[in-house]
Amino acid sequence: MSKRIVVTGAAGFIGSNVVRGLNARGITDIIAVDNLTQADKFANLVDLQLADYVDKTVFYDGFARGRYGHVDAVFHEGACSDTMQHDGRYMMDNNYATSRTLLDACLAQGTRLLYASSAAVYGASSRFVEQPDCERPLNVYGYSKLLFDQVVRRHLPHARSQVAGFRYFNVYGPGEAHKGRMASVALHHFHQFRKQGYVELFGAYGGFGAGMQRRDFVHVDDVVAVKLWFFDHPYSSGVFNLGSGRAQPFNDVAHAVANTLRAADGHGPLSLQQLVDERLLRYVDFPAALVGKYQCHTEADLGALRAAGCDLALRDVARGVADYVEQLLLRHA
Repeated sequence: MSKRIVVTGAAGFIGSNVVRGLNARGITDIIAVDNLTQADKFANLVDLQLADYVDKTVFYDGFARGRYGHVDAVFHEGACSDTMQHDGRYMMDNNYATSRTLLDACLAQGTRLLYASSAAVYGASSRFVEQPDCERPLNVYGYSKLLFDQVVRRHLPHARSQVAGFRYFNVYGPGEAHKGRMASVALHHFHQFRKQGYVELFGAYGGFGAGMQRRDFVHVDDVVAVKLWFFDHPYSSGVFNLGSGRAQPFNDVAHAVANTLRAADGHGPLSLQQLVDERLLRYVDFPAALVGKYQCHTEADLGALRAAGCDLALRDVARGVADYVEQLLLRHA
């Protein structure tokens, strides 16, 4: 018997990749939910197999009323992910209230819910463990995600169906072009290097040297693989970090992008220092708008994920970014 799946945010970056992962398994009874006011996102749906498309403004109420029949699972990827969004009411309504409505409906109907949280919940923390004492968001985006995680935690002991949340760290990969300034640094570097012949990074800030601020970068294919692992294990519930489990400096991303593009042009690899010396990597002043609102170090503690039994291997920057740049080159060719 085929399973009916809903993917919210289906035209977005991670949502479209989740649909692609489901399609690769032969699952096509998928209801895609999104808002195509930003019409160029349609490109992420073109090569996907869907049963239906529903606008987000009508989906949530309809789902609560049972309009879409029996749904086995909802992959809830829809959200406002712009961390610079200053309209707190919009952020809370879009990220928290909508998710709360969906959670209530899933629990009532016995539908599994696999949803997107964010590492932004950790904010100013120096530890990245799924524990309240580590959760210190720096913006309303992070708070909107944290508040929903807290609601989920209260429901988990009594839930009769799977509820699993995933705190995404810095995700990069195909399908993010529509995100503009919120796209990954890997994509920005790809376009910078091809257009101007060099890439740019922030200079020293927060006690870190130029380009040495460290993030946990994770390829979107690895994110999808983890989520499908939980889809295959319907009794695994909780709130989990989803990153590579290693913090790497932004310099590593720039290094991987530049050398992969150089290799495509027939040039040999350069060391990081050689990239700087030849001005293929340049540093700019840290922007005033981000002072006090920027995570200089993130690293997913994967203890809970591994304890749940998910032992998938996750790529580091050198491999993951090189894979991504090669995919971008094929697409742009």
